[in-house]
Amino acid sequence: MKIRFGIALLSMTAGLTGVGNAQSYQSSFRPDALKDRPAGRPNEVLVVGSPHLSTLPASFRTEMVEPLVRRLVAWRPTAVASENISGLQCDAMRRQRERQAEAVETYCYDPGAAGRAVGYDVPAANAEAEKMLSTWPATPSPAQRRRLALVLLAAGEPASALVQWLRLPKAERWVDDGLTTALAADLDARTIRKGETELVAAQLAARSGLERVWSVDDQSFVGAPIDEKAYGAAIARAWDNSATKTRIAEAETLGVGIGRPDGLLDMYRALNAPAKAALAYQSDWGAALTEPSPQAYGRRYVAYWETRNLRMAANIREVLGRAPGTRLIAIVGASHKPYYEAYLRQMRDVQLVDAEPVLR
Repeated sequence: MKIRFGIALLSMTAGLTGVGNAQSYQSSFRPDALKDRPAGRPNEVLVVGSPHLSTLPASFRTEMVEPLVRRLVAWRPTAVASENISGLQCDAMRRQRERQAEAVETYCYDPGAAGRAVGYDVPAANAEAEKMLSTWPATPSPAQRRRLALVLLAAGEPASALVQWLRLPKAERWVDDGLTTALAADLDARTIRKGETELVAAQLAARSGLERVWSVDDQSFVGAPIDEKAYGAAIARAWDNSATKTRIAEAETLGVGIGRPDGLLDMYRALNAPAKAALAYQSDWGAALTEPSPQAYGRRYVAYWETRNLRMAANIREVLGRAPGTRLIAIVGASHKPYYEAYLRQMRDVQLVDAEPVLR
């Protein structure tokens, strides 16, 4: 009896020791702490946290983006990424309609009309766009740009199609070779749509002499079935804290000033200030982690958020791998900025750039 008790006690003690070690254990491999450098020019990533322009007060006008875009163009990016889901991922999500219907409806562009006009499904259109860009001339004709815009729409990449449209003289933005009146009208409408993809990312790419925008968002996360009403109530309770109140008050102050000549630029400066990361975490994901529901709703929410941001960072890393030495600007909702930077800084071939000097 004593021997069996002793064995049981030793086993329990070992288990407790294991728990302690698991909590304090850290990997000996820390990519971000290594001092080696890649051969050649490093990849540089400038993450620009953005408000969602569609939610700004009525006093916001499209021309207010000019001071911001001018500063970003001066940084001379060689790639631009936006918070949009790629056409290929949306196509894959459509094939999982039972799991992804809501996300597809909310976040995915419908390429059907463009696909029918050009005769390509989404994978074929993406392959054709890659083929065209691989032999793209230094001075393409207007007809070539119109054709590429159509192919990119069929590929599910309206932001990149808009880049081609913006690079055309206005007199050349017309119906041509499958580009229907409706599709041309949609591209015209996008030139003034109040969204950061259209007014910042696409404009930045076009004015920087680039041919496309890289769609790097990811909304493919599918968690376990939950009570949506209870989940929403639990997260709302977690968000009801002093940090959230501070963020709301700051947002309201910035919104009041949006009508000034540099009001939008001031908003971007504020959203990209280093102190914003800690405040956002305290308000949102940190609060959610301690949410006490038996179903662990807060932790499920953080799992979604971290998974999404990891996949977005991976998509950016993939873009950088296409042309080592890339200078990439990522335009993304401001809440994503600290996660982007935390994940990207672990990459051995990524050098982060401070947004504050660029936005001065």
